[in-house]
Amino acid sequence: MAQREVIVVGGGLAGLMTTMKLAEAGVKVRLFSLVPVKRSHSVCAQGGINGAVNLRGEGDSPYLHFEDTITGGDFLNHQPPVMRMAERAPAIIYLLDRMGVPFNRTDEGLLSFRRFGGTLKHRTAYAGATTGQQLLYALDEQVRRFEASKTVEKYEGWDFLRLVKDSEGRVRGIVAQDLRTMKVEAFAADAVVLATGGNGLMFGRSTNSIINTGSPVAICYEQGAVYGNPEMVQIHPTAIPGEDKCRLMSESVRGEGGRVWTPRDPADKRPGKDIPESDRWYFCEELDPVYANLLSRDIVSFAIYCVCRMGRGVQGQQQVFLDITHLVKNQGMTREQVWDKLGGVLEIYEKFMNEDPIDNPMRIYPAVHYTMGGLWVGYEKGHENTLDVDSAKNQMSNLPGLYAAGECEYQYHGANRLGANALLSCLTGGELASQGVLAYLKTMDKAADAASLAPVLSEAQRDEQGLYDGLRRSNGPENPYALHAELADVMWNNCGIWRKQDDLLRARDALKELCERIRRCKLTDDSGWSNQAIPFTRSMIHMIEMAKAIVGGAIVRDESRGAHFKMDTPDRDDANWLRTTMASWTPDGPTFAYEPVDCSFIAPRARKYKINQNKIVKQIMGEEYLALPS
Repeated sequence: MAQREVIVVGGGLAGLMTTMKLAEAGVKVRLFSLVPVKRSHSVCAQGGINGAVNLRGEGDSPYLHFEDTITGGDFLNHQPPVMRMAERAPAIIYLLDRMGVPFNRTDEGLLSFRRFGGTLKHRTAYAGATTGQQLLYALDEQVRRFEASKTVEKYEGWDFLRLVKDSEGRVRGIVAQDLRTMKVEAFAADAVVLATGGNGLMFGRSTNSIINTGSPVAICYEQGAVYGNPEMVQIHPTAIPGEDKCRLMSESVRGEGGRVWTPRDPADKRPGKDIPESDRWYFCEELDPVYANLLSRDIVSFAIYCVCRMGRGVQGQQQVFLDITHLVKNQGMTREQVWDKLGGVLEIYEKFMNEDPIDNPMRIYPAVHYTMGGLWVGYEKGHENTLDVDSAKNQMSNLPGLYAAGECEYQYHGANRLGANALLSCLTGGELASQGVLAYLKTMDKAADAASLAPVLSEAQRDEQGLYDGLRRSNGPENPYALHAELADVMWNNCGIWRKQDDLLRARDALKELCERIRRCKLTDDSGWSNQAIPFTRSMIHMIEMAKAIVGGAIVRDESRGAHFKMDTPDRDDANWLRTTMASWTPDGPTFAYEPVDCSFIAPRARKYKINQNKIVKQIMGEEYLALPS
């Protein structure tokens, strides 16, 4: 029997975990990555990875982790996959520990855990404030073993352009482009796994890397894959606004005791460190004294937004303080201890703001950070509603042979992701995807054969070459980079943290116009080597199609849930909207269908936080804001 071969697109944590597990099973893997694997966006994750190991004796358990994740997701996440993720978490952390990840330790030599948002337990293992980088390097080291044996072949610096399907509609390969030589090439495979991360670039200055266009998901969506919960986009509460991008100040800062506040007098011009406690407004602690600064991200970011919208930010600006100065001043920690836990984050702040964050409160504001939506993927239940890990349906999209793992799929986070569940979902999703692929390969009568697939491979390659050549000759009046700035304004101002139906409808019209204009660009760079203008313009075409799905999903979902707060319908509506949004692409715009959320373990109920967005508006802004006409 010919050796099975799988293509994995994306070299971050989800892609590397999938690759490692497939290679361990003897499957040959071609790993495609837009950038060198060690520069994948997973490297930017800072705070940690969740797992209910309970070394502090707090009574934590995988069930409580599961419950916090479902509550944080506002009950929009299907529960069986989340239960599987929570149950696998401790073993994943110990696996990483054995791989050599330099997790922080207690004085006794045990793994150290910190608190993160949406939980009252110390559940987050961390490696300083560079956890994603340490995990990525450890997994890359494991994958390199299989490179040495030729089981894994890496294609770094390649851009994913298209899926290749056979006559039966099964995904049997991809078309990709070498971004150095600009050669377009088709590759056959028995299955394809997409692990390409998020889409924050469409919102402009997000915390994401500039490679996070979401283009691969959009390509699959345009080829028939269902896009799940596109309207659910997470705004991180604490980032440094910048002219080029926003730089993340990890939730680990609040997990280690950081406090969010603003002067009671917005006109107070004193430096933050000189403002006494009596003149500070710790609004998160007032809103919910139990969770306080560690409320879930959707709530903290919305509270900061409302405070600043009312002109009550620092000196009336769009910023509040994130303060850790008390850790040294009042809680007996040394600078070295603070730096040991948070150094990677503090170094970023010090570099870009030219202030010592241990002596001066940091100035922050919310920014687009993560997409809970992504490719719809399935699962199969076995005994007592738990997952059947030997099913080929696990992590498979509606397109046979196309799997997805990590941020590019929608499975685990519902309407809002809890901090430190991202790295975990990448790893457990990648592990489950590999098991699904292995089960799928057993159902196939024969391995992928480039010769028998030659007609569909050559046709797909020819089509993509034609599209590339067409863009290369493009000489219209538009500038793709200026259009990207317009797209970012449309999305952030109309479909960001504060949504209203009339704004969303305006955004939909603006996206239709951008869709026409992006195809009339003047691309002055027609070089045949390392051309950057054409791939960016191509990504813009796909970003706009994805933006249509995000805006369209927000228009249709007439409720507020998690990251989706809609002023016209400010309450959660389980009777009508405890459903997954399933977007399908058409040339005239997305169409939507819905599936009920699987609530096998916990019946939907009010979130356990004292506060929600509706109450925040009433308490910070005033009852009249909810009565404003749309």
